[in-house]
Amino acid sequence: MSLLKRSGVVGGLVAVFTLALAVPASAHVTVNPSTATKGGYAKVTFRVPNEMDSANTTKLEVTLPAETPFASVSLKPLNGWTAVAATAKLAKPIEAHGSQITEAVNKITWTAAGDAAIKPGQFQEFDVSLGPMPEADQVVFKALQFYSDGTIVRWIDEPTTDGTEPEKPAPVLKLTAAAATGTAAAATGSSAAPALTATSSDAGKGDGNGTWAGVIGIVLGLAALVLGLLAYRRSAGPAAAAGK
Repeated sequence: MSLLKRSGVVGGLVAVFTLALAVPASAHVTVNPSTATKGGYAKVTFRVPNEMDSANTTKLEVTLPAETPFASVSLKPLNGWTAVAATAKLAKPIEAHGSQITEAVNKITWTAAGDAAIKPGQFQEFDVSLGPMPEADQVVFKALQFYSDGTIVRWIDEPTTDGTEPEKPAPVLKLTAAAATGTAAAATGSSAAPALTATSSDAGKGDGNGTWAGVIGIVLGLAALVLGLLAYRRSAGPAAAAGK
């Protein structure tokens, strides 16, 4: 086999490997943005992709953790979907804006009507305003995804201690400490209160796994191109010399 043909085979294998890396891992229910500020309010978006080829996603249930209840929960209307927020008595009342809160939302259920279900190859986003954020490192939202064929996918696995992703990860919202007031004012030149932690533009940000896969794929693709060019130059040299 000539060097040129060998380089073509190598390039083909690299291309296949690149495509394999570029295909994202199994998509799952996520919360976006992935971070919020402790003690603040945020608009978060639960992004739900349909992973099946022959069934629609017809319902989503998101559980709010009882150990870190939210005093305020507001749902954004979504055409074709009915949203219901269920409440429960708190084991220990919490205080918000000078008032004692004895019950809080513990589950949100979105149900599709008619043709609004999430079809194969599609995704949907569900917006919620939450606050105040607890003084914790993270909030884990366990979610159940219901399909039209009766399948229920349970996105309830909590983050692992070794950093590896569990099989069915629950959406996780990381919480960070608020910046010092003086520092924020100096940076902006104003003493005005900061805006909400989450904005509508934040909802479009993903977890970044696809970006890394794309970078790796580009690097491998460039390597294959360089190998092909080198092989072409080596094979073209003798041919040119023979023609003289």
